[in-house]
Amino acid sequence: MAGYIPYGRQSVTEDDIAAVVEVLKSDFLTQGPVVPAFEEAVAKISDARFGVAANSATSALHMACMALEVGPGDSVWTSPLTFVASSNAALYCGASVDFVDVDERSYNMCPERLAGKLDRAASEGRLPKVIIPVHLTGQSCDMAAIHAAASKYGVRIIEDASHTIGGAFGANPVGHCEYSDIAIFSFHPVKIVTTGEGGMAMTNDPELAERMRAGRSHGITRDPALLERVDDGAWYYEQHSLGYNYRMTDINAALGLSQMDRLADFITRRREVAATYDAAFADMPVMTPWQHPDAASAWHLYVIRVDAARHRAVFDHLRAVGIGVNLHYIPIYLQPYYRKLGFSPGFCPNAEAYYAEAISIPMFPTITEEQQQTVIAEVAKVVCA
Repeated sequence: MAGYIPYGRQSVTEDDIAAVVEVLKSDFLTQGPVVPAFEEAVAKISDARFGVAANSATSALHMACMALEVGPGDSVWTSPLTFVASSNAALYCGASVDFVDVDERSYNMCPERLAGKLDRAASEGRLPKVIIPVHLTGQSCDMAAIHAAASKYGVRIIEDASHTIGGAFGANPVGHCEYSDIAIFSFHPVKIVTTGEGGMAMTNDPELAERMRAGRSHGITRDPALLERVDDGAWYYEQHSLGYNYRMTDINAALGLSQMDRLADFITRRREVAATYDAAFADMPVMTPWQHPDAASAWHLYVIRVDAARHRAVFDHLRAVGIGVNLHYIPIYLQPYYRKLGFSPGFCPNAEAYYAEAISIPMFPTITEEQQQTVIAEVAKVVCA
């Protein structure tokens, strides 16, 4: 469509293309030196000890659950406002899933509701093994409060930071794992940095890092320190667990590594776009994103909320004029698959109220001033009518 403005768009430069071509001409298309270099680059900006790359953030979430030994009989709690991968990863391990409603302002997991739900679960002997808070739109959850609630009962934490590379909470970048065991980034094309498809798990725990490395590669290790037999040849390897083929290729990693050079520029530009929207919608009947005072958003998404009675009209109008708005997300437990697991409407009222009003409008570094003003004007045509 001529003039189409998507809600998100990757930025790929000639330098990115050259980096990929260099790998294509090399001896290693996969399992070569570029994946470790990419892991080191992401670990450096996250101030984490280890990065474990995977072929998707979904795979990384599954690896993280496996590393924390989630299995049948365990329960994992997450946010209802996220892509289904956040909860599906627990189901892959044979665990059950439950949801904690979101905060009305940030749309992230509500620490107060989490604390209350944990207290009740403790009294009933049904505490979760793992909690997966999700940093929706690029803004970190209140991880200090979530960690305080979880650590009271020894519950482990995986941050789903798929939206949030380049963001921060308190004094540390997201991915630092100050308040979690593992944090997960996504490198899907509409994310802040892309590898085409890909993800990465960050951790400061060497044992968890090793478990995830094994989990992404069939449960196999060649590490002499871990082998049960050490007198065989250099070809020798051992499978110690049931893993998967979740490896990232050097082709994908080359794109991501090149993009990391522009991460700061991506974040700066996204914040500029957000500030323009904030100012433009200040005098309209539009709710703009609230920002936690201790968090610095990476602004993966810019979500507005409009009156529920006009929600469909605004969404349909924007799509009709070539603005590719979206809605992130349908509460997971409303999906038919999850309803069959026993969930029903009304389970998380704040999440459902958000769903009735939310629209993700275009947010990406290369959006032009003209495109952004078009988005603003078209929103105004409906909400101010």
